[in-house]
Amino acid sequence: MNAKKLFNRGDIIELEIVDYSFGGRGIAKIPTEDGNFIVFVDNAFPGQTVSAKITTKRKKHAEANLIDVLIRSSYETETQFQEISGGPYVRIPLSIQAKYKQKSTLDTFSRLAGIKDIESVFDSFIESPDAYFYRNKMEYSFSSIEHVPETGEELDDAFALGFKRRGTWWKVENLKKPSGLFDEQWETFICKIQDYLQKTNLPAWHPPKKTGFFRHLVVRKSFDQNQLLINLVTSSEDFNKFNREAFVAFILSEMGDRIAGIQHTINDNVADRAKIENGESKLLYGKPVVTEKLVGLSFEISMESFFQTNPACAELLYNRALNYVFEEDINSDKVVLDLFCGTGTIGQILAKRSEGIRVIGVDIVPEAIEDAKRNAEVNKIEGLEFFAADVGKFLKDKPELTGKIASIILDPPRAGIAPKTLQKVIDLGAENIVYISCNPSTQARDTDTLIQAGYKLLKFSLADQFPHTGHIESIAKFKKIQE
Repeated sequence: MNAKKLFNRGDIIELEIVDYSFGGRGIAKIPTEDGNFIVFVDNAFPGQTVSAKITTKRKKHAEANLIDVLIRSSYETETQFQEISGGPYVRIPLSIQAKYKQKSTLDTFSRLAGIKDIESVFDSFIESPDAYFYRNKMEYSFSSIEHVPETGEELDDAFALGFKRRGTWWKVENLKKPSGLFDEQWETFICKIQDYLQKTNLPAWHPPKKTGFFRHLVVRKSFDQNQLLINLVTSSEDFNKFNREAFVAFILSEMGDRIAGIQHTINDNVADRAKIENGESKLLYGKPVVTEKLVGLSFEISMESFFQTNPACAELLYNRALNYVFEEDINSDKVVLDLFCGTGTIGQILAKRSEGIRVIGVDIVPEAIEDAKRNAEVNKIEGLEFFAADVGKFLKDKPELTGKIASIILDPPRAGIAPKTLQKVIDLGAENIVYISCNPSTQARDTDTLIQAGYKLLKFSLADQFPHTGHIESIAKFKKIQE
């Protein structure tokens, strides 16, 4: 068969998954007269037979979204949890997940970074301390279009509360039991919340029509306090018919002291990808923050704050990264830069571990820097400075740091570091660079640049911050080669 005649973009086809690639993509191989045609299927796993929708087609490969698992892999076991699109591998034993994640990531990193002997610098695979209920934030969606997994039916004029159906933006599968990823008591309670809100006779959001009242339910958890922040997001349509006081009383009647705060956000932005929290918010009960602890330090977290999703595993990741920093002697006249520092978590842990070292944190988000400064005061951390600035511009404005930097800690967004910014980092001449990444493929690209600039990759670790998903994080240590 000729590859051109196999199928077209938008087709739904049946595929047997025979291998696994980086990022949680199953691999199917279709024999053709020109050799195997490869199809990458998001969130599929070896041994499964799936139906998938083709999203992209190239000359020798295609990409597809998973629709349904038709035949289970021999690896899969029964689960007490409800399968959701955000946890596609909940049936796969963790040891098997780890095996495939490690191999696929090392293979991809080796290829993109141009490092043939990646195993020689591989340090460790850091497992999450908690395999289940590890997330500290979850976003649930309402929809008046419900997908019923048991029958495959799509019900209009419904009232669904749960997660978007895999591969769709308009329909929701009700969460009938815990997903295994977020707080078990809360997700057991979700059914009662759905029933309560449905009885208000206010409609769930209808995504295609962009009408309705109930839109999202966002929950953030503090593991340290064992408390939850609740944010109910609605439109303003028929707002005067919604009894917010009664809603608060209902939540408290079931969850009691576990509720730290409840807020209501009115969001009339109809864009499908608009930030959920956008809009006018009102605190209905309690306080707008919870406090979480990492490595003995306290951090105040609001509903909108960025914070590590799996705090227990983040502690292990940060400690490994800082061990890489402290493997080298740092003179008191030198500086450690924490770039893309967010709320300053790494910088504070670093400053706490080594008094006397000057630590500078930089991030482009002013609100994050304000949170960082406030948390540093709460934790009584000294020798720590924070600046709200674009990393590239900050480095250009601080030429006095050249030659004074012992180590740079990088923790950029998924897209990695802009080439011009990375070059400015290189120009600072830091002796050591410790690079934390939530996307090892972009880290591999930047690794190639660092090697070309005279740095050597000494150590490389992986951290499984998100069990039951295809995501993996990585930590790399680089040292400048002395000429």
